[in-house]
Amino acid sequence: MAKYHVSIYTKERKTQWDTLVKASPEATFLFRRDFMEYHQHQFLDYSIMVFDNEVLLAVLPANRVGETVFSHQGLTYGGFVFKPDLSFIEIDDILSSVLEFLARHGIKSLDIKITPEFYQTENTRHIIRCLKNLNVERYRKDRIFAVNYAKPFTIHKTKMKHFNKNQDKGFLIEEVNDFGLFWTEVLIPRLAEKHNTTPVHTLSEIELLKARFKNEVKQFNIYLKDELLAGITIFDKGRIVKSQYGATTKLGEKERALEYLFLSLIFKFQTEGKHFFSMGTVRDTAKPLGYNKGLLRQKKELGCLEYNQDFYKITLA
Repeated sequence: MAKYHVSIYTKERKTQWDTLVKASPEATFLFRRDFMEYHQHQFLDYSIMVFDNEVLLAVLPANRVGETVFSHQGLTYGGFVFKPDLSFIEIDDILSSVLEFLARHGIKSLDIKITPEFYQTENTRHIIRCLKNLNVERYRKDRIFAVNYAKPFTIHKTKMKHFNKNQDKGFLIEEVNDFGLFWTEVLIPRLAEKHNTTPVHTLSEIELLKARFKNEVKQFNIYLKDELLAGITIFDKGRIVKSQYGATTKLGEKERALEYLFLSLIFKFQTEGKHFFSMGTVRDTAKPLGYNKGLLRQKKELGCLEYNQDFYKITLA
């Protein structure tokens, strides 16, 4: 018998949901409803809320496809988000209550993409330990790269040489509110040309997110003689910042503008007291080894360490 009451999120619970997310040790603006719902037309939301009487203890951002519930496929990572100061015993009961609820409602499996290691709280690590005692399969492990500011990090000597040399080139770096120029003149053309793909976010979507999260969604552009050469889109999650997009023009590539911008931001966020600068994954299933070797080399040369992100499937029936 489930100890706690479990229900599916409804819009009437938005304030309650967001209040828990903001206060949680697992807090990130990606779990707020205004972020989750910018692409709501693409997913059947099946987000879960766990209550002890009227007290909200935990939420699980999620969507449903047939008989499977996913910790939300529209998010880079997911998992449970907990009220502060819960005990491990309470977390055990939350997990049991959720699994019982899903099985009772005809769900055959729950897929959870755990946050990368450097995001993880003690609560998350406890959930991972619990999962290993269940009928669970770890079906995927991604490599995530980030600069850890708590540890000495080394920028490749060639990159530092060019960075120091280019100090006098006349580069201008600006944080801008207008994403249009970067999206239309740099990001979309370069992704099409180099990878035959498009950005995950359309221009209208990233503009909507900027309007909703003015302090968390940021755009940095770099110019030379008033010409835009490159840009980096940043998601600021508090102690962690993530480069969501980075792209350069052909001239910018020649001038090493994107490299200069990355290094400038690495040092900027270090002085601001950030804990990690995440540069994401190198996963590329189109490559023979399943990852992009060029991206791997670039991120390591920018001072990144390698971390894991695990994906689990819990079979319920």
